Amino acid sequence: MNSLLFLHLEAFGLINLTIIVLGYQFIKHKLVLAGWLTLILTILLIHFLFIHEHPILQMLTIIATTFSGMKVIAVTERYSHKPLTLSFRQWIVYAIGWVGMRAEPFETLGNPPLPNAWAMVRFGISRIIIGGLLVGLAHLVVHHYLNAKLTYVLVSAILLIAFSLILHFGMLGISAGMWRFSGVNTYYLFRQPAKALSLTELWSKRWNIAFSEMTSIAIFRPLKIKVGSGAALMIAFVFSGLLHELALSVPVNSGYGLPTLYFVIQGTLVLAEKVLGVNRINFLQNKILARIWVFFWLVAPMPLLFHEQFLKQVLWPLAGLTIPL
Repeated sequence: MNSLLFLHLEAFGLINLTIIVLGYQFIKHKLVLAGWLTLILTILLIHFLFIHEHPILQMLTIIATTFSGMKVIAVTERYSHKPLTLSFRQWIVYAIGWVGMRAEPFETLGNPPLPNAWAMVRFGISRIIIGGLLVGLAHLVVHHYLNAKLTYVLVSAILLIAFSLILHFGMLGISAGMWRFSGVNTYYLFRQPAKALSLTELWSKRWNIAFSEMTSIAIFRPLKIKVGSGAALMIAFVFSGLLHELALSVPVNSGYGLPTLYFVIQGTLVLAEKVLGVNRINFLQNKILARIWVFFWLVAPMPLLFHEQFLKQVLWPLAGLTIPL
């Protein structure tokens, strides 16, 4: 590791620690605007610090800083209308150790262990193993010299599933289980998404609960009264798209606008589902049709989200692979 990179990593750690420590004062004094300004400034700073580093490192540092800043905003909003019952120690542990956007479960930190802790840990370990096997399968596919285009599509799909299993279901599942040993009522952040019978259910209750918590607390609820639920919902989806731009487009300096378009499509479809429900067009009550609907609209526009340069510069290199020419 060269000395400049080491200094940048030290700065990254210091910046995130500052966000967390200062953030408690924002929460205590209900300074939501200060939280937003801190988020914007620190993301810009991290971007310029790591702009010449590998896209994977850029992605990881931007994501970590974004989560630190958004936790401050979300928790400030959560406690803005009620007394602060979260201690500084509980805040620090939560901010560093848990991905979810609700800090309240950490108010019971240190209580007796909660049920299902080991089951959640075992679940996470099993998903990491399956994900690792899929990464191995991707290597086998690449080394069998199939058609280059077919290999690109097939391996990209395998790797997206593999890393989702490893991170979303594996590492986060283990994290949820481990905190329950300390009396913290943590929970799965990815709740059987294959069972979703609508895009509304998928995005609000099953896929990436941390993200849905974040957009609901920080964007949807504050704006709902001012602009109405429909507009607030679309703004929340656009905001999700912008955060994905930071993670997927900025590190590779390409694909700008595509992740946002993906989430605009998802938001539009969620609103369409609400209109269908109001007009009693209930084809989604048929479980087979509902799952086809969800799967199609989740997957068909996915090249917008995981665009070519992200796959080429981040996803494949994470697996130690190079896209065939």
